[in-house]
Amino acid sequence: MESRIEFDQYVPGEGLKFRWDDGFALDVTIHGSEVLLRGNPAGLTSLARHLLTLAQESVHTGSHLHLTGGSELDGDADLVIERADL
Repeated sequence: MESRIEFDQYVPGEGLKFRWDDGFALDVTIHGSEVLLRGNPAGLTSLARHLLTLAQESVHTGSHLHLTGGSELDGDADLVIERADL
């Protein structure tokens, strides 16, 4: 099985573009030292698209996506995903 995820190319000066699939749902919970990220298919596909967007070579270190509990995420926890050249 082959799947393709389309994402927008980053253009410096235009900012990052993140698109969500219809009906997406993501949830982040913290249990001690573990972080649990759960999502329906639309949520996980959207998250994969966001990760691919941040992974583009022309995206600067420190660029990030902030997902807010009660908004993009179900529950109270926030999640920040940041580009870092480790």
